[in-house]
Amino acid sequence: MLRLRGFVRIGGREGTVAQAMQREFWLARWGEQQIGFHQMDVNPWLRRCWHELALPPGSPVFVPLCGKSLDMVWLAEQGHPVVGVELAEEAVRAFFHERGRHCRAERERHLQRYAGGDFTLYCGDFMDLTTPHLQGVKAVYDRAALIALPPRMRGHYVDHLLRIIRERSRILLLTLEYDQSLVAGPPHCVEESEVRALYGPRCRIERLYSEPAGMLPPKFAEAGVEDAIEVVYRLTKES
Repeated sequence: MLRLRGFVRIGGREGTVAQAMQREFWLARWGEQQIGFHQMDVNPWLRRCWHELALPPGSPVFVPLCGKSLDMVWLAEQGHPVVGVELAEEAVRAFFHERGRHCRAERERHLQRYAGGDFTLYCGDFMDLTTPHLQGVKAVYDRAALIALPPRMRGHYVDHLLRIIRERSRILLLTLEYDQSLVAGPPHCVEESEVRALYGPRCRIERLYSEPAGMLPPKFAEAGVEDAIEVVYRLTKES
């Protein structure tokens, strides 16, 4: 990894040292199969709330930091082609392998594109995605992207996301609220005030539901986190 005045070379681009550290953290988690964040069933909030986006049939959906999530399978079963992006190639390959699906792989500059059936998954840095990669996408499903990022990176993530999706795109955003002073993320606490600060200048924001979290990582209980709230937002990009 080449250091350049506080920056490192990542996939042919310059990124901050913090970004490089975050990259290595997630690659190590997948490499060691420390993937407690991977849910073994479809997220219940997705089943319960997806209709709130009122998407036309056949509308493609973008899933950032998608891993090998079963939520993508559910979305495809509802008739939505899925576009995802994931840093760890192991996760992308596992998604297709576990589904018993053949996929085609081809290089697109800094990204590796895997396509098969209703799924197009890009392997690489989210920041390398451009609007053409999301052609036709009308909605975003963010269950595990925003809350996976530390505070210093969330603004960059949201800014880039809103640059590459089209106007009137709808976002189903899931967050978690808890006492961050008790335990380090991920998943990180993201309060409503931060959601509004990040998305408010360009999106209409509606807080749809909030309920006590059903399941939390073991480290939360060990740290004394007794109360956590799952929150669901519907966002609409207006500019």
